Amino acid sequence: MYIYYCFVFFIFGTVLGSFFNVVGYRLPRNESIVYPPSHCPNCNHRLKMGELIPIFSYLIQGGKCKNCHKHISLYYPIFEALCGLAFLLAYISYGLTLEVIIPLTFISMLIIIMVSDYYYMIIPDEVLIFFGILLLIEQILINGISVVPLNLLNALIAFGLMFLLKIFGDFIFKKESMGGGDIKLLGLFGLVLGWPNSLFAIILGSVIGLPISLIVLMFKKSHIIPFGPFLALGAMTIVLFKLDIINIINLLTI
Repeated sequence: MYIYYCFVFFIFGTVLGSFFNVVGYRLPRNESIVYPPSHCPNCNHRLKMGELIPIFSYLIQGGKCKNCHKHISLYYPIFEALCGLAFLLAYISYGLTLEVIIPLTFISMLIIIMVSDYYYMIIPDEVLIFFGILLLIEQILINGISVVPLNLLNALIAFGLMFLLKIFGDFIFKKESMGGGDIKLLGLFGLVLGWPNSLFAIILGSVIGLPISLIVLMFKKSHIIPFGPFLALGAMTIVLFKLDIINIINLLTI
């Protein structure tokens, strides 16, 4: 059964990942996430059911549109596979329990944010509000309403610390160092991870982002790189591997 559920979570992640990619791409453009239906960006051919199977449709079609035969970006199957892997790791870490719902919801939000911030350098308020409310409801249903005051306090502290970091960055670099979306995102990190791990997410995001940014800057004319995707990767690493900065510090000081 363990292998079966691993397979189910992976497939579930690829399917939702494909949808989240659409949400992250269309929402900042004020476009409907359901209409027009998925289509080839080259010939506008409406994709049929057999062309919408994550990863497999790409492989079966040889990486080409069934209608115009233009090559489809390898980004799509890779993105879907990584989303599937994230959902699989969530199941491995949390098991088939009620608790797994929160990391799955959190990861879903992060995936959408990574797409929207990468393409448009925007973290939509609609995404933050929707998932913030959903995560709070899930925490109440799973852990009881008594967790709300502490979780909201963690969210407020994380938000405040990120706001102070922005002010410091603006002063050092003499320009806007990060967007308002990053600050609000940290508030949701605090809600789910607690404020110490929210700071840990910033550190991890910076460590992950530095080498990637250096590579990107070699090929990109603009020197502006969104920080949201790296913050999301840092937070995703923490939640998927159940990292805790307090425990790590305790281990290092023994």
